[in-house]
Amino acid sequence: MNAFFSRTLGLLTWLTLCASVSAADIKVFSTVGVQAALEELTPQFEKTSGHQLQITWATAAVLVKRIQAGETADVLVLTQQSLDAMIKEGKAQAGSNRNFSNSGMAVVVKQGAPKVDISTPEAYKQTLLNAKAIAYSNPAFGGASGVFFAKTLEQMGIAQAIQAKAKFPPASGNAAQLVVNGEADLAVQQEPEVLAVKGVDLMGPPPGAFNNITVYAAGVGVNTPVEGPAKALIEFLQSPQAGAVYLTRGLKPAPR
Repeated sequence: MNAFFSRTLGLLTWLTLCASVSAADIKVFSTVGVQAALEELTPQFEKTSGHQLQITWATAAVLVKRIQAGETADVLVLTQQSLDAMIKEGKAQAGSNRNFSNSGMAVVVKQGAPKVDISTPEAYKQTLLNAKAIAYSNPAFGGASGVFFAKTLEQMGIAQAIQAKAKFPPASGNAAQLVVNGEADLAVQQEPEVLAVKGVDLMGPPPGAFNNITVYAAGVGVNTPVEGPAKALIEFLQSPQAGAVYLTRGLKPAPR
């Protein structure tokens, strides 16, 4: 019953925020890690609230650099770590940040291709070594999955071997697309991102410590002229209907 009342209270809070403010355009900076889910949720939020979302997509690392360079947004949808950094730097309102979902990494191959064994650390290592080409986010771009995967390769002692056959998507691109195009045998990236690409088969998460859980959070930008609508969006991202969409997109709702 406590969980039910908590969800109901969250929904009522969101509806109250929507009803208490005039329709507004909300500028959003969002990480591509939740792009598929947020694109599905946007029409629901806009129809119910009357507000319109103007979303800029990029990796959290790229968005942080743009904010640090002087760009602003009404709502920042980033990794928890990135949003915490923006709050410390005075780029997001302290106390406005809310965790709303999380996800792990996933390995995919082209649809219909033979399955690969990633059931144990040793099997995972051998699968990576056997692949002719591997797609993952370029660590130089600062994306969470790419940085973590690069560290994984170092820990395994195969970084140099994999570097020779690494395939990187564009800064805001998707590693799974390179698998579909035939440029790579497999891709390793955040699960919501690879699941958004048609034409791949999910092999599952990397085993044990080789998987990285990313927590996604939203916060209000400083000096926003639409603080009420911005808070309404953040409440919506924590709502039961949003949580239902997360589950279909490789994400898990964060507990309220």
